[in-house]
Amino acid sequence: MADITRRLGWRHLRGAPTAHIRHHRGGKLLHDGPGLSFWFRALTAALSEVPVDDRELAMTFHARTSDFQDVTVQSTVTYRISDPALAAARLDFSVDPDTGAWRGTPLEQLGTLLTETAQQHALDVLARTSLSAALVDGVTAVRERVAAGLAAEPRLPATGIEVVAVRVVALRPEPEVERALRTPAREQIQQEADRATYERRAVAVERERTIAENELASQIELARREEQLVEQRGTNARREAEEHAAADAVRAGAEAARSVKLAEAEAARSVKLAEAEAERSVKLVEAEATRSLKLAEAEAARSVQLARAEAEGVREVGAARAQAQEAWLRVHADVDVATLHALTGTRLAENLPHIDSVTISPDVLTGLLARLGAPRDPA
Repeated sequence: MADITRRLGWRHLRGAPTAHIRHHRGGKLLHDGPGLSFWFRALTAALSEVPVDDRELAMTFHARTSDFQDVTVQSTVTYRISDPALAAARLDFSVDPDTGAWRGTPLEQLGTLLTETAQQHALDVLARTSLSAALVDGVTAVRERVAAGLAAEPRLPATGIEVVAVRVVALRPEPEVERALRTPAREQIQQEADRATYERRAVAVERERTIAENELASQIELARREEQLVEQRGTNARREAEEHAAADAVRAGAEAARSVKLAEAEAARSVKLAEAEAERSVKLVEAEATRSLKLAEAEAARSVQLARAEAEGVREVGAARAQAQEAWLRVHADVDVATLHALTGTRLAENLPHIDSVTISPDVLTGLLARLGAPRDPA
């Protein structure tokens, strides 16, 4: 779409390199070509914009084969407008001078023309072709027939249209028919897969059998070797027992000889020890007897001395006691009776046990007071 701007009652058009612009004023052609840029007045200008680039037209239509099966054809037609002046004269490519948009739908008209023409030739081919042949070679046949038909269509060159290429993307039957057609191939593929599975399983079984046989042979060989090992171990055990018995006999002989020698040495040592012990005992007895005799003599002398000293001490102590008693009697002989009584009470009080309290009855107190108050005897 052309780019149109407004300036003070004038319009400026700027076209694209892929758009062919035709400008008429008063029936005269003023501008004609792609990528133009010019000023014009909207009231007097007649503008047309024809695209000259390659355009893709995708089309999908249904057809019926010779065995009355519906198929869907998906194709694409590439075209271009090779004669813009002729196309602008046959189709309405005029644009609004204010907005630059097409006033009609020229590209839709071209699409309808191309679609119907291509569909007519495709239907003509498929109507004489069976479904299986159409699925195998139908794409190529339809493409060639549509390309030839569009090239031979007189209306397209008369409109200034050139077909560049025709492509048939797919030719597909209805989903149910397509699934039915796929079934034999799927079954065949499944059969091949099953056969491969069975063969693989058979190979696996054969390999397992070989492995089992190898394992059995290995077990037999291991059992045979184990038998040889047991025999060899028995032989070794017997040999080892014989060697141990011989070694024990040698060891026992050596031990007996050593024991005899040790017993003889121990006996000789015991004799020597007994003799030495007896001699030492005799010497100890003699020394003990001598020491006991000396101790007895010393003890006797000491006892005599102690007896003499004790006798002398006893004699001196008796003499001292006699003198003391004599002096004590002389002293008391010169003392009056009252003093003696007081001394006696004092000595008695000194030797009496501890008395917490003393109860004196009136009778005793009266007697004591009477005795204390009595006159003393002058003698």
